[in-house]
Amino acid sequence: MQSSVLDQVAAYSAEETLADPLSQVTAVSQLTDVQPSDWAFQALQSLVERYGCIVGYPDQTYRGNRTLTRFEFAVGLNACLDKIQELIAAATADFVKKEDLEVVKKLQEEFAVELATLRSRIESLDVRTAILEKQQFSTTTKLAGEVIFALSDELSDRDNNTVLQNRVRLNLITSFSGKDFLVTRLDAGNGALFKSDELPGVFKGSDPAGIVNLSEGLQVHNVIRSGGNSVYLGHLAYYTSALSDRMNFYIPAVGGLHYYYAPTLNPALDSKDSGTTPLSVFGQRNPIYDIGGGAGLGLNIKLGSLTLSLGYLASSANTPTADNSLFNGSHSALFQVAYERERVGIGATYVTAYKTGGEGIFNGGYALTDSSVGTTYANLISFFAPTPGLIIGDRAKIDAYGLSGYFKITPKIILNAFGTYASADYNAPNVPTGEIWTYGLGLSFQDLGKKGNLGGIVVGAQPYLGNPKSRADYGALAIPIHLEAFYKYQINDYISITPGFIWILNPGQISTTNDAFVGTIRTTFTF
Repeated sequence: MQSSVLDQVAAYSAEETLADPLSQVTAVSQLTDVQPSDWAFQALQSLVERYGCIVGYPDQTYRGNRTLTRFEFAVGLNACLDKIQELIAAATADFVKKEDLEVVKKLQEEFAVELATLRSRIESLDVRTAILEKQQFSTTTKLAGEVIFALSDELSDRDNNTVLQNRVRLNLITSFSGKDFLVTRLDAGNGALFKSDELPGVFKGSDPAGIVNLSEGLQVHNVIRSGGNSVYLGHLAYYTSALSDRMNFYIPAVGGLHYYYAPTLNPALDSKDSGTTPLSVFGQRNPIYDIGGGAGLGLNIKLGSLTLSLGYLASSANTPTADNSLFNGSHSALFQVAYERERVGIGATYVTAYKTGGEGIFNGGYALTDSSVGTTYANLISFFAPTPGLIIGDRAKIDAYGLSGYFKITPKIILNAFGTYASADYNAPNVPTGEIWTYGLGLSFQDLGKKGNLGGIVVGAQPYLGNPKSRADYGALAIPIHLEAFYKYQINDYISITPGFIWILNPGQISTTNDAFVGTIRTTFTF
């Protein structure tokens, strides 16, 4: 018999009914415990040895010389009954001795109550198992989901009001071999961005479509491709380590991102844009991972403490027209070397990208001008064009170099840091190359107050244009400073509440604008 039978034996030991220790009885039916010296114990032991009813515990031992409760004994007896019935059904009845059948019959009579109780429980489990099998969605697929409710306001004299926004993500995770999984994610949400100030100087009035939003204040529940709670396919990707345990392949068809496969070296704060860590996208990781996205291939190679990451993603791989397709449209390639030990991790990252169609540089491969992080000046290369303004159809080559790392001060307190420099070439004569900078620090406190809680502080500079003097008509520019604090309180395994704030100094990297202060109370449901 398998070890699970003996696990049942151990479980039933907790249900022992204590008898009066002073009572002295000799009938087996009156015994609370079955001693090794009792005939019933010895009879069962003989059956076990002869028919192999019970193999042993998981540690490969058979503890057959200790006192058993009547329920424990009944489990063992039931195992022997099943074994003998198997032998009889297999036409090997001659192997079962007549005297053994007499012993079994007598034991059944003595332990009739316990056997009946045991079989009743087994039947109940069978019924529940049948119901679960009938109602389950799939034997290979499980559902995991997240729902965010966010109450937010941008507290300034801008024309922004209090909003209640939401985002829903449903993940269908399918495994075919145990070493792979297919992720199919459905998304919906309505988290529009707060408006920023209009661009100054010569660019004033050049934003008729209203695309200059407060990307520096973008929160994770704002990470959606379409508003109005329209349901769309947000991520479709296949992960596998079938070739080698040291090699993990990432093959996205929709919504692929570099931080879905490459280590971002921020173990406490980066939750892949889920609603369980910082409020903002900037607070989760180095913005270099938001350069590009789409369909393609990613690969991690594990070499001891080193991880090599390679990836190529194209944002319009499905469109076979000019300035689109897998290789001719907007795309990005990543190469990273990361070193991680128990308390420390550091990584060097290089991303090269080609952008078309007025896309933001840090837009995660979305064919949109809005970006996950950074100022408008840092995202739209059209500002380097000979004629100023927001020009649709820009083409730019980006080369970005980043460093990320963390240090565990204690197992629960983690310091992380990052920095990135990117050059953006508009690919036109007499147009200067844009220099984009971003850097930051984060401090996280895990299990703060109770298990599952998380507190955090993030300070840094959102991606900004570092050489504004290349154009005299940019106006007075400054570094956009990002300050953020949050505290996630875990109500139970499925619900958390996260109050926090984001303070942006010099939003849009314009020194003459008022600071932006965004306050949020976020409730996250996970299942």
